[in-house]
Amino acid sequence: MCRLFGLHAGDAVTATFWLLDAPDSLAEQSRRNPDGTGLGVFEADGSPVVLKQPIAAWQDRDFATEARELTGTTFIGHVRYATTGAADDDNTHPFLQDRRIFAHNGVVGDLDALDERLGELGVEDLVRGDTDSERVFALITGSIRGRGGDVEAGLVEAMRWLRANVPIYAVNVLLATATDLWALRYPDTHELWLLDRTDPSRGRFSLRSKRISASSAHLDAAPSVVFASEVMDHEKWHPLASGELVHVNAELKITRRTVLPDPPAHPLARADLSPPVASAQHPLN
Repeated sequence: MCRLFGLHAGDAVTATFWLLDAPDSLAEQSRRNPDGTGLGVFEADGSPVVLKQPIAAWQDRDFATEARELTGTTFIGHVRYATTGAADDDNTHPFLQDRRIFAHNGVVGDLDALDERLGELGVEDLVRGDTDSERVFALITGSIRGRGGDVEAGLVEAMRWLRANVPIYAVNVLLATATDLWALRYPDTHELWLLDRTDPSRGRFSLRSKRISASSAHLDAAPSVVFASEVMDHEKWHPLASGELVHVNAELKITRRTVLPDPPAHPLARADLSPPVASAQHPLN
């Protein structure tokens, strides 16, 4: 399963991020998610920067060095285990469209129907690769444009179209602008977790899981909100419910609401997936 990590700090911070647990686990864990590693960040002036590669991090130590030291307000990290599309630049997360950064894990089916919808919205040219993820992002972008730039309304509209029209195994997403971050879990196939570090009693910022770790002396003192596809260390994490959308604004105010109360109209079970895709969604380690 692809791994997601998102952080919103409101103000620009200098952070040290390992997309995979470094240094020895950088090699070990990326072998289990070998198809791409990426990090997107919004700098202090709002400019988006995306660093990504279509190979495992352990194969490129220069990339690991670049990704460790970045300064920005919002970060989205992704470790890819390919299910749709080859391991190349165009298929590696995160994606950038209309100055927004996006990452996804899960499986969406009937890409022909999705492509037809993208044509109706006039955003088919945004898709450069082969993944369902980039198509989902293009659908969201098209819906946002149709909503006059209202990001949350467009995101919800796109997700409701997916729920009603294409087979879904899982579609967990992180979507960021320079000032806001959204996370959505749907349905309950894969976990997605929220960590609220805006409380004054927060301690040292050092988060670690099997595949992603992050630390920052600046964030020891600065408030932040974190999302991850797996619990990292001993902090007090809160699970998102199925269909729940969480929005974090520029002031780090957290808003939670259920936008997809019903299950997918065309659910995919694990038995419906091909053996390689099923294995990617539920790796042994």
